[in-house]
Amino acid sequence: MYRWEITRAALAQGVFAIVRSATYDEASATADTLLSAGITSLEISLTTPFALEAVTTLTRELGDDAVIGAGTVLDAASARMAVDAGARFLVSPSLDAEVIRTGHRYGVPVFPGVSTPTEMVRALELGADALKLFPASAHSPSWLRDVLAALPQAPVLPTCGVTVDSAPEWIAAGAVAVGMGAELSEGDRDTVAKRAAELLARLAEVATEPPHAGAPGRYAG
Repeated sequence: MYRWEITRAALAQGVFAIVRSATYDEASATADTLLSAGITSLEISLTTPFALEAVTTLTRELGDDAVIGAGTVLDAASARMAVDAGARFLVSPSLDAEVIRTGHRYGVPVFPGVSTPTEMVRALELGADALKLFPASAHSPSWLRDVLAALPQAPVLPTCGVTVDSAPEWIAAGAVAVGMGAELSEGDRDTVAKRAAELLARLAEVATEPPHAGAPGRYAG
């Protein structure tokens, strides 16, 4: 698959899950719960012990049924290791040119972290496939709407602090998708399944509404 195809698949639901756990077993269980709940795109944070092994296992077992990426990719070395492990996309809390170059060298999309319009423009200049707005808790949907009025070409992914209630507001403001960690995965399997079903239904509903001025809407490749 080409980078744009992977990006579109990773963001198709309007949400990608973030798995950040204290142990490999906990990460595997969380990923299984999210995937069983209907989430089709998730990243395993490299802060998780044996994260790359988890990426390899999930990618091998799921094939094209889900898009598995690596998160908290901070440098070229970890980017290359994540690609070798089978990560389909790379996510970072920061903007590092070498991470983007490494991912692109091997056909893997990269979503670097940004927090200002200046960083957004720089990331676009470096060829970023989408922009992780981090932390989203430091901003608001209205802030994003204002920024996108000037930068409608920026595919933004608010992450950290996004909830089931606020996710539709971010999408309505022009975000192409949101990243959610514990806000989505906390609780037992039934709780997560109900939360995921509600989230996906609400995101699907807002995605069918006409975008606001300055809001580019869902990523379409």
